[in-house]
Amino acid sequence: MEPLKINLPFHEHPLTPVKIESACKWCGLKFNGVSDGYQCGSCIYGLFHKTCANNKNIAHPSQTCGNILYHTLNLERGKRRCAGCREKIYDDLYFICNDCVLVPTRRKGSFGSSYFHFNCAKYPPSEVIDVPQHHDHKLKLETVRSCFTCAACGKDCDGYSYKCHECNLKFHVNCEKYPAEVTHFSHSLHPLKLFKDEPPAYTDGKCRLCGEKLANSEVFYHCSTCNFSLDLQCVFQPPKQNPHDLNIHDHQLTIMPKSISFTCTTCGLNGDRSPYVCLPCDFTIHNDCSGFPWVININRHDHRVSRTSLIGVVNSVCGICRKKMDWSCGGYSCKRCPSYVFHTKCATREDVWDGKEMKDEPEEEEDIQPFTVIDENTIHHVSHEEHNLRLDKSGIFIKDRICEACVYPIYHNSFYSCMSCSFILHESCANLPLWKRHVVSNERYRYKYWDYFFTCMACGLLSNGFKYDATRSTLDVRCASVTEPFVHKSHPHPLFYTSPRGVCSVCKKEEHHVLRCVEDDCGYVMDYRCALLPYEVKHSVDHHFLSLCYGEENASGKYWCDICEKETDPKTWFYTSKDCELTLHTDCVLGDFRGLKPGIAEDEYVHHVRRDFKVLRNNSMSRPLCKQCKSRCIFPFFLETWNKNSIHNGYYCSESCFYS
Repeated sequence: MEPLKINLPFHEHPLTPVKIESACKWCGLKFNGVSDGYQCGSCIYGLFHKTCANNKNIAHPSQTCGNILYHTLNLERGKRRCAGCREKIYDDLYFICNDCVLVPTRRKGSFGSSYFHFNCAKYPPSEVIDVPQHHDHKLKLETVRSCFTCAACGKDCDGYSYKCHECNLKFHVNCEKYPAEVTHFSHSLHPLKLFKDEPPAYTDGKCRLCGEKLANSEVFYHCSTCNFSLDLQCVFQPPKQNPHDLNIHDHQLTIMPKSISFTCTTCGLNGDRSPYVCLPCDFTIHNDCSGFPWVININRHDHRVSRTSLIGVVNSVCGICRKKMDWSCGGYSCKRCPSYVFHTKCATREDVWDGKEMKDEPEEEEDIQPFTVIDENTIHHVSHEEHNLRLDKSGIFIKDRICEACVYPIYHNSFYSCMSCSFILHESCANLPLWKRHVVSNERYRYKYWDYFFTCMACGLLSNGFKYDATRSTLDVRCASVTEPFVHKSHPHPLFYTSPRGVCSVCKKEEHHVLRCVEDDCGYVMDYRCALLPYEVKHSVDHHFLSLCYGEENASGKYWCDICEKETDPKTWFYTSKDCELTLHTDCVLGDFRGLKPGIAEDEYVHHVRRDFKVLRNNSMSRPLCKQCKSRCIFPFFLETWNKNSIHNGYYCSESCFYS
């Protein structure tokens, strides 16, 4: 039975089994489809093949004494040399011979040892090479280290070698690392020859079996007669020729190593090469499309989704990539919400799925309602257990009134206020669920209130309001409330979180989490900070509300910000007054501390020094002088820090000044 957890000698946390599709941290090879592996749930310390994680000790053929090599952590990076290939070891992990490490050498006070790259130890060179690249005879691997001059590259070497016993010549292992020709089951017509240069111009530059770019591989094999190429992964660890897995299909499958267009019956996505086929059933599948879980949780939906062989919904769209699904193919769907369907490969992406199979796990019904209803306009909220809250829909604006949850002003929105104290919540914030899933992470987030300040993972802003917390990330309630499709007044099409990281079309900055337009050839991208800029805001610069303007393409002449007194670009987003006489930078209007509630004292360790600080409004007769940039603070909020042992006491106008 597979262990629930395994422990490694060089990592403090146990690893748990997961289904993953990625490259192994140890051997560097890509998983063949979705495979068994291990992952650290505490710090996400890499993804590991199941075989790599379980083989901490291996026997290596170069050790004639039968010594065992074991994993260790390289604390002197770059100062070792591999005993197999004689190249420097720059890897974090390597194998070391436990018996040779304490063998005395001629040099006084030193000891000999045998260090091996992971690949050199785990996948050692062949003992006999039948078709060497630089010699006509067979070469045999020497298992005793010696000094020699390589007959191929002319370098003097000290280590293991290939030797021709007829000509008495020796070759560096790296020079004969890969045979000049191989015979592969996927191309039985001709042998494949080793290529060390760029792929020929007449090829598509990809491996025929897996579709990976050949330029990403050290070398590759190619048949120029048939224009057939394979990378090293598919040569030495090829997909199975005739797999038979009842979880995939009832009959035995056969790989078809050709460039051919098809639609995968399992995941519903199109393919262009080498599928597995069952001709009697008209069944086609990607050769790496196997081993998918049956029931999973994904970050796009609060209910579990299950694998299905037929989507059954015509004109359905994948809830992740937003591309049309083939209704006659498989995928994942929600039993409670039939319209929510997902491509198999999209739903099992590492950034979407948490890696846990939930087929045999009971689904717990958990209450997500954050309040109990007292009457039509009165509730008792979990964040304010002392008193009841009453709904106010009057829309009357009261200066400096701030929501306790999102820490943004309450202008004309409906809100709940405490009947006995000053506690107040937007109606929308009061309705936030106690837990939820979000597109920026595959974790489940829990609702937390009255906690220390934090940085939101999505928008990057500081906040001391309510939050959604998970093991590795935290979201403020505004970003956590963003759902798909996201509609913004500045763009005619809805936006979706199809893939992380991108350059925002508004501020031109690259961010880790962005929303995208999926319309053909649109390419519009918006990060969370720009997406959540308030449409209206009240500022002391004008007695009217300021409105967010999305740029004026035909603007001419120079425009100036009345807050910082610097030039503005009217083609970018800015805030303007009712009579449109103002063009104000959005950052000048809101400031870096827009997510911090004024009057709340906090503490933070900056450069290993504890600094107590308080958020203050910038509404006095004179503006404070920033301790760092030496300028008068122009933003609506600033920080005051104090600590009897600190020389950094004073005022800070921005986040960059505070952390400098």
